[in-house]
Amino acid sequence: MNHYSVMLKQSIDALEIKPDGIYIDGTLGRGGHSREILKRLDKGHLYTFDLDSQAIEESKENLAEYLDKVTFIHDNYKNFDLYVDKADGILLDLGVSSPQFDQEERGFSYRFDSRLDMRMDDSQDLDACKVVNEYSEKELSRIFEEYGECRFARKVAARIVERRQEKAIETTFELIEIIKSCLPERELNKKGHPAKQYFQALRIAVNHELDSLEEFLNKIDKHLNVKGTVVIISFHSLEDRIIKNRFRELCTDKDDKNLILKQDEIEKADFEYINRKPLIADEKEISENSRSKSAKLRAVRKVK
Repeated sequence: MNHYSVMLKQSIDALEIKPDGIYIDGTLGRGGHSREILKRLDKGHLYTFDLDSQAIEESKENLAEYLDKVTFIHDNYKNFDLYVDKADGILLDLGVSSPQFDQEERGFSYRFDSRLDMRMDDSQDLDACKVVNEYSEKELSRIFEEYGECRFARKVAARIVERRQEKAIETTFELIEIIKSCLPERELNKKGHPAKQYFQALRIAVNHELDSLEEFLNKIDKHLNVKGTVVIISFHSLEDRIIKNRFRELCTDKDDKNLILKQDEIEKADFEYINRKPLIADEKEISENSRSKSAKLRAVRKVK
């Protein structure tokens, strides 16, 4: 399957790229968004981040004509400030890339019978197999409830702990069979794969995805130039809620609730919305790439 860069035009338009600007692609993937940024740079520079070393190597080939104005960094995007002090624009596409889902050995997908893995960074020690076989029943239940919003989280967690006492749960299909055994017929008959939310929850836990997003969002106000933009594409409600709440904080005037201030005395917000409501993919893109259906794009600009 080809890799599609989700909402490519909308995200590049929102960045309002300056030819001499400094930009960050925090989720390089196979370089689709980065290519469009690099096309628009003259004396500017792009810093790209990814935890997937394979993605970085493939992107170096895909972006070979731009190597003089791009830096590839094998690190979590939350650490961008260790490499770049001030940027004119930052882009995050928080979706798992198509190659990661489509490579059977990566263990991200419930479509293949493979070892439970789900690591973005294959050099890290923690993987889905360790989570499933070593985490307590209480912690597994919390992960499924909090990160997957799974209705039968407690039952599935209990069944996992029961089953792993007989033998380790090592493959995706073994886990799917356990999940299915805990669900009533009405759940099994619903549209979509019954294990989808449980796999999402495990992936988030393995890669500390929500923690990374929150840490990143708490840094952007200090490391963005005036008129700089932050564009984030998310794919599920947990991410979108965190982004929406943080952007609201950044774009809200600093009125002291304990004082009665005149309108001209209220300290204006440091940021403004580029789009107050999230943008979504159009029908054409959804028809070409079904994974874009759940995508939401939010963007803000630093104004002072």
